[in-house]
Amino acid sequence: MIDKFSAVVAGHICLDMIPNLAALGQGQFSELFQPGHLIVAGAATFSPGGPVPNTGLALHRLGVPVRLVARVGADPFGEIIQKIIAAYGPALAEGIVADPQSPTSYTVVVDPPGTDRFFLHCPGTNDVFGADDIDYGLVAQAGVFHFGYPPIMRRMYSEGGAGLVEVFRRAKAAGATTSLDMTFPDPTSPGGKVDWAAILRDVLPYVDIFGPSIEELMFMLRRSTFETMAGADGSRSFLPQITPGLLTDVSGELIELGVKMAAIKLGNRGLYLRTAGTARLAQMGRAAPADLQAWAGQELWAPCFQVQVAGTTGAGDATLAGFLSALLRDLPPRQAVIAAVAVGACNVEAVDTISGIRPWEETLERVAAGWLQHPLVLDVPGWRRDDTCGVWAKNF
Repeated sequence: MIDKFSAVVAGHICLDMIPNLAALGQGQFSELFQPGHLIVAGAATFSPGGPVPNTGLALHRLGVPVRLVARVGADPFGEIIQKIIAAYGPALAEGIVADPQSPTSYTVVVDPPGTDRFFLHCPGTNDVFGADDIDYGLVAQAGVFHFGYPPIMRRMYSEGGAGLVEVFRRAKAAGATTSLDMTFPDPTSPGGKVDWAAILRDVLPYVDIFGPSIEELMFMLRRSTFETMAGADGSRSFLPQITPGLLTDVSGELIELGVKMAAIKLGNRGLYLRTAGTARLAQMGRAAPADLQAWAGQELWAPCFQVQVAGTTGAGDATLAGFLSALLRDLPPRQAVIAAVAVGACNVEAVDTISGIRPWEETLERVAAGWLQHPLVLDVPGWRRDDTCGVWAKNF
């Protein structure tokens, strides 16, 4: 059952400019991207970026009533963002405030074939977004309050993360189920230099669902281990080193810090979910599962579905939208993580962040029709594959 204003999505917003680099050969970009070279690209895609449009509009396409809360500049980029969002539904743009004092945030997304994507980013209005920009009366009507990307929002990470803590303290007091997503900051930037472990200790008691990527989580919570795994120059492939034991260990720390559900994104290796016990799950607010026992003490790993990848921007945001949509529909946990990776897979079939997302029913029908998953084998004691849905579970 989806209630009115089932989700409020707040935080970072920007305009993504995505040049079409599909004509380049695999791995050719690093050779061409040199001083003095002209790289011929196709037409650019303009798309609102960041978790507010990525997760918010994905929820909208999945049939969840949603309100978006963010700041743009009173400039042409801001007008483009508002126009694109309003095209999905006029009410969706009502919470996007135009600030005449700051420029609209933008990101140039460079996503060439055979090379990991990178970004050129201007924080703009996101740096001045604060706790008072959120209408907590609106949050009080919502099942879920989702906030994203505080590492690139100055007022959220400055002063020891006091602004972020205030956002979640007030959202939690409003009775919503709270959800927090992160992004990987430039380690040399102000947002990359703060003590994220300390900030997480302060904010996570107010966070019900925490959805970072494994890279973000290790960087923030276990920096030395992250640097060892990634290599001094960041050249080591990170995801293949992730083990069930590492996920159990680090997610257990999140549960101890107050998180009720840790939904850790694993890139092309899928999504891992760890949940707290029944007493803690009962504190989740309006979107708490009806069957707390079925959700309690779960450790699940859902592999990705097989698709032709057009672009990976926004895949993690879409995955969380799928998970939150499943939670609002009160699906069981294994079906929830499958829905999450299914929505994420649909996302990467398009260059932009939204157009690949399909309606909820169509997404589930695709899964039911036998959509193939990427192979995942966990040869670890205690883990078994549920052949009815393709999810691996610990202590099955």
